[in-house]
Amino acid sequence: MISDVKFNFVKLWAWLAAMFIFPLIWVGGLVTTHDAGMAVPDWPGTYGYNLFLYPLSTWLYGPFDLLIEHGHRLLGSWVGLLVIFLCIAAWKSETRTWYRRACLGLLGAVIAQGLLGGFRVVLDERTIAMIHGCGGPLVFGYASFLAFASSRDWKHANASIHSKGLWRLSWILLAATITQLVLGAQLRHALPGTSPVGFMSMVHLHLTFAGIVTLVILGVYFLVRTYPYASEPGLRAPANALVGLLILQLTLGIGTWMVNYALPWSETMPSLARYVISAKGYWESMLVTAHQATGSLLIAFSTWLICRVGRRQIALARKPDSRNIQVQPSAAVKL
Repeated sequence: MISDVKFNFVKLWAWLAAMFIFPLIWVGGLVTTHDAGMAVPDWPGTYGYNLFLYPLSTWLYGPFDLLIEHGHRLLGSWVGLLVIFLCIAAWKSETRTWYRRACLGLLGAVIAQGLLGGFRVVLDERTIAMIHGCGGPLVFGYASFLAFASSRDWKHANASIHSKGLWRLSWILLAATITQLVLGAQLRHALPGTSPVGFMSMVHLHLTFAGIVTLVILGVYFLVRTYPYASEPGLRAPANALVGLLILQLTLGIGTWMVNYALPWSETMPSLARYVISAKGYWESMLVTAHQATGSLLIAFSTWLICRVGRRQIALARKPDSRNIQVQPSAAVKL
């Protein structure tokens, strides 16, 4: 009974850490959208104050750039505290050595992200900002893995699938979503000196990988409904969720294109022809940031799929289970 309670604490902190990293990514996306990375020019303090002692009224009711940049730092500190609690709980009650070490790895990743954010301010370097922006969703995927590894499904799933097709496709999906993340970060952090040809090349690559991610997700959706995967209903939840996210992401992608560059057929639609692009407008910023944040969810949900498939996958090289070996009567007499 006591061990179950301790394990639930591990599960609690793991899920809380993952859940709070997502709004951290969202606020960080707003910082990028509004180009507010230098709204607070010093680090680790805030205008000479201790980070946690900066007057509330100054940043909460101050300029929006200051609100999201300082809020991003505070939320990052909260996530770090949650991961510390996760490490303590895992070290006290978790029996899986690899899980305890993975929790420490997550703490190291969160610290590294904090340092990258600080170096971005101190050095005022956009390249570091791009690396920092790519690292956030990867840390989110890492934290999501630890949350899924503490779930009931991870503990009780049975290995019953021999085919490796879905297993390979799941990893291809994760690789494609990460690649799409990097390409999107290059677009969001494109330097003013980027040539038009170079920028259009990045746009075309981003659109190409959007097509690849779409095809792979649709492949996963239909594959989980065929033999031998159809016998495992637990595989359908991440597949269905990925399709839902795909539809949302494609819609947000079209909206992001519209608020940034307008649509090429606007002259045929009076409502679009009257639309005026408002740089850094409230709804425009939210739309662009939502597109970036949903990409992070695709990485997390791809990780969810890998966890579900991996726990049900029978390794071809695994030795036969001794429980399935039938002892011949003659051998039993000799023994």
